[in-house]
Amino acid sequence: MYIESYMKVVRMMKSLSVEMSKKEILALIIVILMQSLIFVIIGINKSYIHMDEAYSLGLASYDKISIEDNADFYGTWHTGEYYEDYLSVQEDEIGEFSQVYINQKNDVHPPFYYLLLRIFMGFNIGTFSKWPGIILNIIIFAFVTLFTYLITKKIFKNNKISLLITFISAITISSLTNVIYIRMYALSTLNVLITTYLHFKLYEQNKLDRKLLVFIGLSALIGSLTHYYYLFYLVMLFIMFAIKYVKEKRFKELLAYFLTMVAAGSLSLLIFPYSINHMFFGYRGQGVISKLMNFSVFSTSIFNYLTKINYFVFNNLLWIILIILLLLSLYKSKGKIIKIENNDYIKIIILPMLFYFVLVAIASPYIELRYILPICQLIFIVVIYYCYQLIRNIFSKKNIKYVFSIIFIIMLIAPLIMKIEPEVLFTNKKGIVNKIKTELNVPTVYFLNSNHNRFLDDIYLFSILDNSYIAKDINITLKNIKKIIYAQDLSKGILIIINSGQDNENILDLVMKASNMENCEYIVHLNNSDVYYLSQ
Repeated sequence: MYIESYMKVVRMMKSLSVEMSKKEILALIIVILMQSLIFVIIGINKSYIHMDEAYSLGLASYDKISIEDNADFYGTWHTGEYYEDYLSVQEDEIGEFSQVYINQKNDVHPPFYYLLLRIFMGFNIGTFSKWPGIILNIIIFAFVTLFTYLITKKIFKNNKISLLITFISAITISSLTNVIYIRMYALSTLNVLITTYLHFKLYEQNKLDRKLLVFIGLSALIGSLTHYYYLFYLVMLFIMFAIKYVKEKRFKELLAYFLTMVAAGSLSLLIFPYSINHMFFGYRGQGVISKLMNFSVFSTSIFNYLTKINYFVFNNLLWIILIILLLLSLYKSKGKIIKIENNDYIKIIILPMLFYFVLVAIASPYIELRYILPICQLIFIVVIYYCYQLIRNIFSKKNIKYVFSIIFIIMLIAPLIMKIEPEVLFTNKKGIVNKIKTELNVPTVYFLNSNHNRFLDDIYLFSILDNSYIAKDINITLKNIKKIIYAQDLSKGILIIINSGQDNENILDLVMKASNMENCEYIVHLNNSDVYYLSQ
C-alpha cells in the first residue's frame, strides 16, 4: 500500500509534465525505504512525549481540549486508564470525528492534520501508542523526499547530486525531529515543498495552465488548513508572482492566479471559519501582532533561530563548513570575484523562505525548532547550493562529488561524536519510564503549582501508573496530606512529584510524617518537576 500510494503520486506528477526515468523512481524508492528504516529505529528509541504531542493526541480523539478540563481531574485517585483515555481512541469512539473539528474550533490550530492523526489512531484502539503519529509522519516524509528531490533536481540539474542531497536532508537531526514529533510540522513541511514545486512549474509556463492552477489552489487550501504559519510563505510567493505578471503585462494569467488564491482562501474559510478568530483575535494571534510591533526582540530571536538551524539542520557544522569553503574560495580566486551561478529557482525560494523565517522568529511564542521545521528542507537546499557554488570555485569538476561526499559523511558522523539527538527523542526519560514499569509502580501524588502547570508534559508517566492523584494548589498541611493518602496501600512506598515554584523540602517532610516513611530518594528531574521515592 505504501509503494502503491507513492506510485499514484508519481503518476499524478506526470500529469503535470514531471518526467522521471525508471532509474530515478527506483533510486527514490530505495532512498525512501532507507530513510523509513532510520525513522523506525529512531521511533523505537523515542522514550517520552512532549506536552504538545499529548495535545495532538487529545485534540484528535478526546471530547475536550485538555483532560484537565474534567470536573474529576483534580483531587481524585485515578488509574492509568484514566489518562490513557486522553491519549487514545476508545471502543465507543470508533467512527466519531466531530471532536476533531470542535476541539480545533476551541483551540488555536486548523483541523486537517488532526483529522489525519485521528484516522491513524483508529488503528490502535484502547491503548496509547506513539506509533500512529510516527507512522503518519513517516508516510508524509516519503512525499517530502519526493518533492525535495524534484525541487533539488530543478536547482542542481544533476540527478546524482540531487539524490544525494535529498537523502542527507531527510536524515538531518531536524528531519528526524520532524518525523518523530507527533505534530503537524511534517505535513506543513510537505505543504511548503509542494507549493514551492508547483510555483516552479508556474514560473516555467508561458501560457495559462488551468490544471496547474487547480493543483496550486488545492495545495494552498490544504496548507492553510494545516498550519497558519504556512501562509507567511504563501503570501510572499503570491506577491512575487503577482509582481512578475504585472511586469510582464500578463494580466490574464495574473487574474487567473489571483482568483485561484481567492477561491482557495474562501473555501478554507468556508470549511473552517474560525481561522479568522484564531489568527486575529485569539491569544496566539494577539501575541503575534504584539511581537511584530516589538522590534527590540528581533535580533535576539534571529540569532537564536540561526543557532537552532546550525545545530539541528546542519548538525552543528554550518559555520565551520561555510568559513572553510569561503576561505578556500578567496585563496583560490586570488582576489578575483567569486563566481556564483545565477539560478532563478533559488530566487523563487529565498525571499518566501526568509520572509517566513523572519516573521516566525519574531512571532513564535517560544524559540523552538518546531516553528521553523516546515522550511528546514529548503534552508538545507539553499545553503548546500551556495556551498556547491563555492566548491566549484575551488575544485575541478570531477572532484566536486568527492568533496560533497566528504562533507556529508562528516555531517552524518557529527551527531554521534557530539551526541546530538532529535529534540523529542527524550532518551533521558527512558530510565524513569523503565523504573516505573518494573520497580516503582506505587501510589503517586503530584503536588501541582498551577502557576507553572505543564502537567501534559508528564501525562505519559501517569498513564503507566496504576494509581495517582493530582493535588492542585492545595494548602500543604499534615492534615491535608493525610486526607490524600488515606486508605492507600503504601507498603511498597510512595512516589512524590513536585513541580516548580514550591518548597520541596517542606512538602517531603510533611509527606514522610503523614505516611510514616523513613527514607527519601531523589529519582529524576522531569521537564518541569522533581520525582522522589519515599519508603519505609
